[in-house]
Amino acid sequence: MTRHNDQLVDGELSGSEASTGKEPFTPEAKSAAKGAWFGLFVDYFDIYLPIVALAPALSYFMSADLSAAEKTTYGFALFAAAFLGRPIGTFIFGHLGDSIGRKRTTLVAAAGVTVTTFLVGFLPGYGAVGVWAIVLLILLRLVGGVFMGGQYTSANPLAIEAAPRRLRGQVGGIIAGAYPIAYVAISLVTFGLLAWLNHGAAHGPYQEWGWRIPFILGGCLSLAFFFYYRKEVQESAVWEETKRAGKAKKGSPLKDLFSAEHRGALIQVFILMTGLWFGIQMMTSATPALLITYFELPSQAVTSGLLLANVVLAFGYPLAGLLGQRIGRRRLLTIAGASTATISAGLYALMVSNVEAGGSFVLSMTLVGICLLLTVAPNAAIVAYLCERFPTNVRSSGYGIGYTLAVIIPSFYSAIMLQLGVVMPYSYTPVILLVVSGVLTVVGARLGPETNALSLRQ
Repeated sequence: MTRHNDQLVDGELSGSEASTGKEPFTPEAKSAAKGAWFGLFVDYFDIYLPIVALAPALSYFMSADLSAAEKTTYGFALFAAAFLGRPIGTFIFGHLGDSIGRKRTTLVAAAGVTVTTFLVGFLPGYGAVGVWAIVLLILLRLVGGVFMGGQYTSANPLAIEAAPRRLRGQVGGIIAGAYPIAYVAISLVTFGLLAWLNHGAAHGPYQEWGWRIPFILGGCLSLAFFFYYRKEVQESAVWEETKRAGKAKKGSPLKDLFSAEHRGALIQVFILMTGLWFGIQMMTSATPALLITYFELPSQAVTSGLLLANVVLAFGYPLAGLLGQRIGRRRLLTIAGASTATISAGLYALMVSNVEAGGSFVLSMTLVGICLLLTVAPNAAIVAYLCERFPTNVRSSGYGIGYTLAVIIPSFYSAIMLQLGVVMPYSYTPVILLVVSGVLTVVGARLGPETNALSLRQ
């Protein structure tokens, strides 16, 4: 029996523990789960800052002569920059996570996120440096995305490796649930600052300097995560045992990941995650911009509506994680894909039709909320599922690259929407991409195995 610091590794039981049939949820495992949740909260808080906090203040970085479509496209590009930086980060930090350890890699990534987020909060505007304002903003978001990609690439596998097998789904669901909570937090901060600084006016101090506050807050949160993780989280016992036993192959984990042994799993995960990312992009990125910039609905009202929808989503994540543990993560993802391609796509089309007809705003936001829950909540299964798809020596690389490389194509959703808008009404283009999302998710899920019962000591 393999032990590490008197803690049993990945479900190996003895004595009274074996007689109860339950693996212990150790203090070390709880700290790892809390650390991963905190890290993902910081990640999503920072990555959605441009969508939520900067949406009312993008004019600070742009020329007033730009058209509405050009402003919308710049907004999409700003958000996509961080998402495109994340795949680069997963290659770098995934390799480090498998080579030098999950904890050390997480700390390096967290330090980078902290610095880049603070720097954005002190950028000059278009009036001071012209077009360089938006260029510097996009570049900093790109570099920040590299470090963001490294943060969850190492922290999430560490948490799942520490969790008991019977609780991996719940732990993964709770970690993934950091996303909607972060979205709610940044929405509350933005809503409160707009109300306090602008007093209900469309323009005011928020557009001049108030938008900096959420970025400074994001930097402080990232710094707090760094110190928490450094003090409270231990290195993965599973990773350390693998290193000591000499099970890891010599050479680069990245080279091993792309070898014939693991290539099939990587392709399957890429298809699955491409589908899921299209759904996420449509519901969390395209929808706010479509409602605020294209349809010119009040930004405060839209922010409030999305805030309420994400409160509901925050409860949906742990429930989806529990459901995946009960019925199987592969089955849950298959059902989710089918629901996205049919129910979510249909309800989204109804929402667009209602907005164009000048219908009830409450109805529109309710439909958005239902689509958000059906399309995004099943991602709760992904944290555990991707860790289970790869062995220990390439798990950090496989998790990070499998999760993030697939975001590249969906990150160009704004360009895809513009091209689709040539042959159909632009406002309905997200409906098509939701169908694509669902189909790819189903195909990707069916190509892979069920993983709930797998040991992580591989």
